[in-house]
Amino acid sequence: MIRFLADENFNRIFVHALRKAHPAIDLVVAQEAGLTGSTDEVLLEWAAQHGRVLLSHDYTTLAAKAYERVRRGQRMSGVLLMRDDLPVASVVDEIILRAECSSSAEWEGVVSYLDVD
Repeated sequence: MIRFLADENFNRIFVHALRKAHPAIDLVVAQEAGLTGSTDEVLLEWAAQHGRVLLSHDYTTLAAKAYERVRRGQRMSGVLLMRDDLPVASVVDEIILRAECSSSAEWEGVVSYLDVD
């Protein structure tokens, strides 16, 4: 099962709903990992070291920083970007589907966008 790191601004309603719908999901929020106020680079490094796909709403800079890691030959364990106003049930279903039906190897070096309405 895929493991996740949610950045500190990730919608807490999504986090709560994910944990309620699938208690076994391995999801750490940046604050829980002592990463409050961390830069994109620090979050991506921590996620890579711990084999976690980074969940975020940061379309502005995160994808570019993730691809920069890949270009430099650094491990990048995956990023899943989504808007924070998507329907909660759809987000939960999609993240659980990805957690259960994909492998860490499939996420290596990948930036994916979740767009459900």
